[in-house]
Amino acid sequence: MPTWPYRYQLSRQDRLRRSLYEVLRDQMDMYLVKHALIDSYWNFCEAGEPYPFVPKRQLKPRARVVDREYVHHNHFLVLFCEGTIPGRFKKHVRFFDSNRVTKEGIAELTRVQLHKKYSKNLRYFETPGFEGFVLDLLPVDYALLIQRDSSIKTRTRYAMTHFHVKIDWPIDDATEEMGQQLRYIPKDLYEMGEKYAQSLNNKLFEHYGFHHSVGGRRTAAVVAAQFLKKMEFISTVYVASAESRTLTRISERGVTRFVLVKLPVEEISRLANENRMEFDKLVERFIVNMEDDYGIGIFQVVYRNTVHSKPPEDGRLRKLKPDYQWLTVSDQLLIPMPGNLEVYPIPYSTIYAPDLGDSEQV
Repeated sequence: MPTWPYRYQLSRQDRLRRSLYEVLRDQMDMYLVKHALIDSYWNFCEAGEPYPFVPKRQLKPRARVVDREYVHHNHFLVLFCEGTIPGRFKKHVRFFDSNRVTKEGIAELTRVQLHKKYSKNLRYFETPGFEGFVLDLLPVDYALLIQRDSSIKTRTRYAMTHFHVKIDWPIDDATEEMGQQLRYIPKDLYEMGEKYAQSLNNKLFEHYGFHHSVGGRRTAAVVAAQFLKKMEFISTVYVASAESRTLTRISERGVTRFVLVKLPVEEISRLANENRMEFDKLVERFIVNMEDDYGIGIFQVVYRNTVHSKPPEDGRLRKLKPDYQWLTVSDQLLIPMPGNLEVYPIPYSTIYAPDLGDSEQV
C-alpha cells in the first residue's frame, strides 16, 4: 500500500502523464471549489437567506456533522482517474454503455440544461467548454467519471466518459480491505468479533475525513476512495455536501477540505499586515464578498494521516485502538480567489484558535 507507483518509479512517458494529470487536477480543484462554495454563497444571497457558515469544531478530525440538507448549497460527487478503470470492475463502479456520456444519453435527462450545444469533443478535458459541461452534469444523481481516454494509444487524453455512476461496493468489503492493508485484521473482518468489526468500520470513515454517520454521497466517496486503491494509478475523489457545506478532496496526497470562512474586518487587517499586503489588495485577491463588518474567504484544511492509519513498518499484525486519532490537521490556509494565478495561499491557523466574534463559525 499504496499499489500505485510513485512518480520517480515511472517511465518517462508515464511521468509526463502524471504531470499532465496533476495540472488538470489543479484546474479542476479551482472550478469545483468555485461551484461548491462561491456559487453556493451567491445562491443563498439571491434567495435572501444568510449563508450557513461551518462551525470550527466541524473541521476538527473525528467531528460529527448533524445538520439539515441546505437546498441552496451545491452538492456532487466526481471521480477523476489518472488511468482507465478496467471493465472487470464495472459491477462495483457502475459504468456501462447505458450511462456513457453521449448526446442521446444526455437528451434523456430532461432536468439538465446544457449551456453549450453538445458535440462529441465537449466531453474531452482539453476542449473549451469542458468545465461548463462538467458543471451542467453535476446535478445528476450519483457520480461523474473522468478518466483517461483508452481509445487513443499515441497520447494521453482525459474525458468525462460516464455520468450517473453508482458506487456499488459493500462497506464491509471496503473495511475488510483497509483492515488487511493496515494490518488490523489478518483476513476476515468479523474474525475478531462484531464489536471489533464495527470499530474498524468507523475508522474507515475517519481514514477519509468523515464521521461514520455521514449520508449517502459522502459514504459513496469513502467507499470509492478505498476501492480506487485497487488501481495501478492514482485517482481523486471530490465530494461536496449540502449538509456539511464543504468540498472534500481525497487523493494520494490524503484528505483536504475547503469551506467558506467569515473574516472580521480587524482579522483581514491583521492578515494584510502580516503578509505585507495592502488591505484593499488582500480583499481583491482573497475575499469573495465584503459584508458590513466582515469578509468571506475560502479556507483550506489539509489533514495528515497518523501512524495508526498507515501500514506498520514491521508489517506485523496489530490491535485496533479506537481512541487513537487517525488524522491530524497539517495545514490551514486562506486560498486566493480563482483567477489569481500568481498569488500564494496565506497560512491561517484558526480551527483551534479562540473565537473572534459572537459565534463559533469560521
